[in-house]
Amino acid sequence: MVEVLNDGHPFRSHEWRDAGFGSEHELRRARREKRVRPVFKSVYVDASVPDTRDLRIAAAHLVVSEHTVVSDCFASWLYGVDTFRPSDRHLLKPTLVVPHGSGRVRAVGVSCRQAVLPGSDVTEVAGIRVTTPVRTASDLLRRLWRPYALAAADGMLRAELFVLEDLIAYVDALKGYRGAPQARELVRLVDRGAESPGESWQRLRIVDAGFPRPATQLHVVDELGRNRYFDMGYRELLVASEYDGREFHTTDEAKARDADRRGYFERRFGWRFVLGTKERILGKDPAFENELGAILGITPRSRRW
Repeated sequence: MVEVLNDGHPFRSHEWRDAGFGSEHELRRARREKRVRPVFKSVYVDASVPDTRDLRIAAAHLVVSEHTVVSDCFASWLYGVDTFRPSDRHLLKPTLVVPHGSGRVRAVGVSCRQAVLPGSDVTEVAGIRVTTPVRTASDLLRRLWRPYALAAADGMLRAELFVLEDLIAYVDALKGYRGAPQARELVRLVDRGAESPGESWQRLRIVDAGFPRPATQLHVVDELGRNRYFDMGYRELLVASEYDGREFHTTDEAKARDADRRGYFERRFGWRFVLGTKERILGKDPAFENELGAILGITPRSRRW
């Protein structure tokens, strides 16, 4: 039977002795050899232990005190929705908040800020105080970069963590909060139909270009009666826009399958497609919206982000 470090429980990096290591050097070597992995900065677990919500909660207990509240991307992560920036997803950073006038936590690898924090904005998850889903989504809409902010709220809505009308009402009531104008604008665009962050980024790129808001998950039926879905688009114009992410659309087989599917609907039903990728949507080249604008007969606005 293979021995699991620390009985599979997460541990802080300074607790290397309790985890069974003879020295900090041994822990560093175990990290290099990928026998342990970071749950987030300064907290580790045996690499064989699955990433589960229970593991995340157990790890959070190691850095969260009874005087702090888990917030922002770390809160949504505890709820089961990853809203971290792509560059941060492999080394998560706990974000905490305390009421104004309270001392901030200054632990290694932890970010803590002061904020207005009424009791109604705080709930408890497995013994950990955390901002409510609505407060969490509101904070993310205010504080994150526009495309990441919308993707975060889309993902939380898709996970059924809140009712959209409740989030709209909460955001509309914000007074004097930094980023509130952005949140009030973006909350009107939140849509459970986005199945990936990239689809959220692309939908925002389309709206910010001055085009009509596209419907999401357009349902179409082929000649054999099979249900198909396009990421977003305009049914009445037979125009679809799909986001080809790296995870599912980069292999030769995937590209051929996508081309066959789109070609069929182009030839048989007259659909036209404008495709997005991370580079086309987040980059500086306006080719994506120029191409869509040519089909829609609308001159796109200059890029805002």
